Amino acid sequence: MDRNRLHNQVASMRRSLFDQGYLDDQFIQLEELQDDTNPNFVQEVVTLFYNDSARLIQNIEQALNSGPIDFCKLDDYMHQFKGSSSSIGAKKVTNECTAFREYCNAENAEGCIRSFQQVKQEYAILKRKLEVYLQTVRQASQTA
Repeated sequence: MDRNRLHNQVASMRRSLFDQGYLDDQFIQLEELQDDTNPNFVQEVVTLFYNDSARLIQNIEQALNSGPIDFCKLDDYMHQFKGSSSSIGAKKVTNECTAFREYCNAENAEGCIRSFQQVKQEYAILKRKLEVYLQTVRQASQTA
């Protein structure tokens, strides 16, 4: 693929992530921190987000599956996940985390379980889309 076409594809993919509500302005701020001295900054931060998210998702699943449900512990885990999501601009994931926390505050176990499925779904979609986007960004930077 030629250089201009790759750069246009990157721009289109990026615009789509924002237009579809997957990312917000926080992601732009991350991109602005990337420079020649740290050309992989965004990739590194996103990778840390993936690692942190996997750990938190596992903790939340364990807390939901071991009775009785400790809503305070669940809320703490989801608060961490929300903060991590917000820090990279993961808008839809952050919004789903907020909904989950509302169910925690109401001590609604069924609501937490349903909401957690939404959190995991939005996270999986974002991860898939970001991986493709960042791979295309790497390809475009190699042709520059």
